[in-house]
Amino acid sequence: MAQIYRIYINETLVLITQSIPVDNSNYQELDTENFNFLTFYRKVKNAPVPKSYFLLTADARKLFKSIKKTLQLVGAAGGLVRNEENKYLFIFRKGKWDLPKGKIDSGERTRDAAVREVEEECGIKVNKLGEKICKTWHVYEMGGSVVLKKTSWYHMVAKNQPHLIPQLEEGITDARWISPGDFGIVRANTYGLVLDILGTVE
Repeated sequence: MAQIYRIYINETLVLITQSIPVDNSNYQELDTENFNFLTFYRKVKNAPVPKSYFLLTADARKLFKSIKKTLQLVGAAGGLVRNEENKYLFIFRKGKWDLPKGKIDSGERTRDAAVREVEEECGIKVNKLGEKICKTWHVYEMGGSVVLKKTSWYHMVAKNQPHLIPQLEEGITDARWISPGDFGIVRANTYGLVLDILGTVE
């Protein structure tokens, strides 16, 4: 199976792929042979209009690993949480809808961190931790370094918990159960990587 990696720089998407994207008219191809990720990052990080790019290579895993080595890696984990009414848990932070997630503490298991962050950010109790959905990759700057955040996402279930308590000290101003039929409100104001995750339940 061909490997595909999706790296977000804010809302700019870089696809590392072994085949040309089907909707390639929406993507701009980059020169793989002479590609320097840090140079590219500085060029597009403040782009007013996000674009999508792709790097075509015979070995996507190898190219992704070489890019990863140039960045500081940060681990995070979060959840796509469903309740008994088949609604999903979203948070509103920094002016956008998002899914609850956070950094993994030193020595903490990824699965444990995912549950802890969901519970802390929304004031709920996770009843069931399910299978891993995917990993997402997001590049940003922290303390003068360019960071690659690897977030592991899990299916979760939280039943009979209608009262949500957003973690204000983390900048979360709202937490809400939203049904798939109302995902339009989220899609209209969220991040590309959240849309990728929502695509797994629609």
